[in-house]
This record gives sequence, C-alpha cells and structure tokens, in this order.
Amino acid sequence: MTNVKVKEEFRQMIVDGGNTMVSQGMTVGTWGNLSIRDTETGLIYIKPSGMPYHEITQNDVVVMNSSFEVIWGHRKPSIEFNLHISIMNARKDVHTVIHTHPIYSSAFAVTGLEIPGISEDFVQIVGDKVINCAYSLPGTPELARNVVEGLGDRNAVLIPNHGTVCVGADMESALKISHVVEKSAHIYILAKIIGTPQVISDEDMDAMQFFARNYYGQGK
Repeated sequence: MTNVKVKEEFRQMIVDGGNTMVSQGMTVGTWGNLSIRDTETGLIYIKPSGMPYHEITQNDVVVMNSSFEVIWGHRKPSIEFNLHISIMNARKDVHTVIHTHPIYSSAFAVTGLEIPGISEDFVQIVGDKVINCAYSLPGTPELARNVVEGLGDRNAVLIPNHGTVCVGADMESALKISHVVEKSAHIYILAKIIGTPQVISDEDMDAMQFFARNYYGQGK
C-alpha cells in the first residue's frame, strides 16, 4: 500500500449510507453495495464484501483507485468493485454508486421490463426510463461493462434477475435517486392493477429536465 490521504468522513459515508439502504428496505443482510469517490484525491471508498451493514465500521471500508487496485484497508472489497469503478471511470459526473436489491424495481429486473417515465420527480432526476442491461453473472467484468452500457447517461439501470444500480453526484443524491426509482416502480405496478398508466410525453420530459437542471432549487 502507498501513502495516501484516506479520509474518515468518506469511510463514515459508506457506513451511514449502507445503514440507510437497509432502513429504507432497499436491501437485506449483506447484499447490495455502495461506493463514493473523493473528488479531491480520486480515491474510491467501497463496502467490504459479505459483511452485514450493521456490523461495518470505518475500519472495514476498503479504499481503491481508478485502476481497480486496493490501496487501503484490510478487508476484501465488494465483489462488484468492477461495476462501481467502471461506472465512475465512464461517468465523470458520477461520484456515488449504489447497488440495491429492492422489491418493486427488482420485479422489472426479473421480467425484463423497463420502468417508464410516469412521474415528474423520476424524469427530472433519473431519466426518461430505466432499462435492463444485458445479463451477466454477478461480480464479473462482463457485468460491469453491461451495466455501464445500459446506464448510458441516465442515473439508474436494472440488472436482470439481480437488482438495481443508481448513481449520483454524491451520497445524498444517489440515495434519493434509489428511493425515487423504487417508488416509481411501485406506483407503476399499482397503476397497472387499477388502470392504464399514463407515460409522460418526450416533449414534457425534456421541459422538466431542462427546468430541473437550470432553474429548480436555490441559487439558479
């Protein structure tokens, strides 16, 4: 290991983010994983493999670089480290990756269906839809490549027969996106039961995304 500036606050973000995933019902046990990139150093902090979230401490978090190398920590990183680092290498706007095993969006992942743009919060912060990437076994470089391709410029993608991957500029935004994707999947399933869901038009999606980028929030 080399001398690097490993920061406690980023290790704590992994601990806190994992516990939030569990408390929101996004995963159970040891499944799922999350990572965050320090934009100052480029180092990537990631969940250790096979550890229950409630047992993980700062000292269990693994720190890697963009070349897929462990540079700090005594634990094995999540088996999906290829997925996390590949996304960050491909998307310079992404500094947090969250892989969840939730109920409702996973229903779309096992049927091969996409989640369409049915609500304003979804189209503003996730994209026009969430699609399934090509199938590959968990933890493989092939899966990482498939996820990057399926994600494209959106902020979420489904992994067939597996789960959901959401990305953001920071931990807060990635967790929010994870929640919105799962909420939208739930709403769509319920809407199909009681009637015909109305998908937002491409024109209105473009307008809402433009507004969210340029005008929504303070200081814009």
